[in-house]
Amino acid sequence: MDRAKLIKMFEGLRVSDVCDAMDMVGLMDRGLMNRKIRALFRDTQAFSHRICGPALTARYVPTNREVPKMDPDAFADYIKHWRKEISPGFYGKVQKGDVIVMDAAEMDVGFIGSGNSLGWRSKGAVGVVTNGGARDTDELIKQGWPVYCRYISRSFKPGRLELDGVNTSINCGGVLVRPGDMIVADGDGVICVPIEKAADVARLARHELEEDKASRRRSYEELGIPLDNTVK
Repeated sequence: MDRAKLIKMFEGLRVSDVCDAMDMVGLMDRGLMNRKIRALFRDTQAFSHRICGPALTARYVPTNREVPKMDPDAFADYIKHWRKEISPGFYGKVQKGDVIVMDAAEMDVGFIGSGNSLGWRSKGAVGVVTNGGARDTDELIKQGWPVYCRYISRSFKPGRLELDGVNTSINCGGVLVRPGDMIVADGDGVICVPIEKAADVARLARHELEEDKASRRRSYEELGIPLDNTVK
C-alpha cells in the first residue's frame, strides 16, 4: 500500500484502539512496548504528543573503546570525530512522516536532545521513540517535539555509544521493530504494528475508535458535558 495512504489510515487512532485491533488479527500481546517507555510530555488540549508513522530504525551499542586523557581543546576535536565517524547522524535517511525508533542498549545516555531533534524534524520526522533516555528536556517540551523514552538522562553519546546500524531490525521495549512497521504512540504508551498487518489493523482500529466516540458522545449529552474533539 502507498506509504502516504497508510499513514493517513492511522492518523487519530489511539494506542488502545490499535491494541484491540491487533488482538482481532491474531497478534495478541504483540507490539506493545515496555510501559516504562512513556511520553516526555502530554498535551491534553491539541494532543500534539500523539504520533503515528512508519519506523525509521537505528541501533546503538555500548562502546569498548578507551577514551584517552586529553586537554579540553583536544577533547572537543575528539567529540567531533566521534559524532562524524563512530556515531554519525542519519538525517539523510529521514522521510516525511517517519517515527524514529532507537535501540540505545537501554543505557543511561541522553542522545535525544534539543539540537538533533530539530534536525530530524526539519527532514519531516514526526517524533522519536527509544528504550534509552533524552536530555535537554525543557527545550524538547518547549519545542513540542514528541519524545517517548524510558528516562531523562544527562550524558551524551561520545565515549559511550556507537551506531551499529540504521534501517535494520531492532529490539525496542521488548518488541521487534523493522523499518517501515507502523508506530502509534500516545499517553498510553507505544505500539508497533507489523507492516504486513498494518492496513487490516488500521481499519479495525478505526471502527473501534468511531464506536467509542459515538458511545461517549451520548454520555456527554446525557451528562450535559460540552462536546470536545474526542467525541466529534
